[in-house]
Amino acid sequence: MVGTWLQQVALSWLVYRLTGSALLLGLTSFAGNIAILVLGPVAGVLTDRVDKRRAVLWLQAAMALQAVTLATLTALDAIAVWHILMLAACLGVLSAFDLPLRQALMVNLVEDRALLGNGIALNSLLVNSARVIGPALAGMLVALVGEAWCFALNAASFVAVIFALLAMRWNLPPLAPTTHGWWASWREGAVYAFGYAPIRVALFLLAGLAYCIAPYTTLMPVFAKDVFGGGAHTLGSLLSAAGAGAFTGTLYLASRGSTHHLDRVIARAVLAAGCGLLLFALCPWYAMALPLLFVTGGGVIVAAAATNTIVQTVVDDDKRGRVMSYYTMAFVGMAPVGSLVAGAVAKEIGAPWALAINAVLCLILALWFRAQLPSLRQAIRPAYERLGLLPRD
Repeated sequence: MVGTWLQQVALSWLVYRLTGSALLLGLTSFAGNIAILVLGPVAGVLTDRVDKRRAVLWLQAAMALQAVTLATLTALDAIAVWHILMLAACLGVLSAFDLPLRQALMVNLVEDRALLGNGIALNSLLVNSARVIGPALAGMLVALVGEAWCFALNAASFVAVIFALLAMRWNLPPLAPTTHGWWASWREGAVYAFGYAPIRVALFLLAGLAYCIAPYTTLMPVFAKDVFGGGAHTLGSLLSAAGAGAFTGTLYLASRGSTHHLDRVIARAVLAAGCGLLLFALCPWYAMALPLLFVTGGGVIVAAAATNTIVQTVVDDDKRGRVMSYYTMAFVGMAPVGSLVAGAVAKEIGAPWALAINAVLCLILALWFRAQLPSLRQAIRPAYERLGLLPRD
């Protein structure tokens, strides 16, 4: 994940250095993630039908090749914006299949379902530790040796990823025999996900959160260079502050003893993310921007990880891959749509006002979710009773 952040930060800085365009920043993010939204249903059906471990290995190897190509073109000074968009789109296609596969594997690593929330939070803790280290390191490396080294180090990091996957041993359930076609499988998963209120509400919440909040990372080069008058190191520091907030939030989730009252945690986290983003968008002072991004980053990840825990806890095992593909579509797939719109709005009225509008939408989303809590608790109670997850009186 450190390698991933090295590439992401260096890529956004490279695009803005070459073009100076907020719209192209949004377009790059759109190209890199839209496949997750478009291919999500296909990926979900595939996840429930293939050897997940072997599929993840092949996908990670292909991602390494993408990073090598990006590093080579940049080092040779042959990189152009259309190269960046094409390579970003290729990575998006690979991620569309990789993300639901890894999400579906999660439950097989935690034998006690009551501890699943802790396992998901620990995974988020490691991911967000990289969000603290990666952007700061990327800012320093871009300033010292250029973007190509960041892409090359990301490519090298896949050696450790593939080695770790080969070293893992876990008890995967046998693949269920397929008794119907892809369309019927997709329809079954869609009816289940959107017909069950806890999962449906969770997906709508994540989609709204991704649309409203994700653009702040896409537009961050604009704030680093034009609002705060800094360079690549400023960009790295801003993103690291958000990563520190995410790290702290997942540390809190990992320390929780149960899944009880996670709905309240989600409501407060979404509200915090919206408030943090609104104040950041209107803040002209770099020193004050850092703690505001800390709050924003923490709120987003706490809401996403807690929602993931609820969904992973209540979903039926035979539909897990399809449901987790919807989770990925909602949280990752909607982000490029929000980034593209925010980039276009930022071009017309400026990045601060574009983020301020999104922050207000996030606050409305928090109020909507808060209104859903009574019916949500009632719908989820039978599943928690069946799993023995309700607290004893």
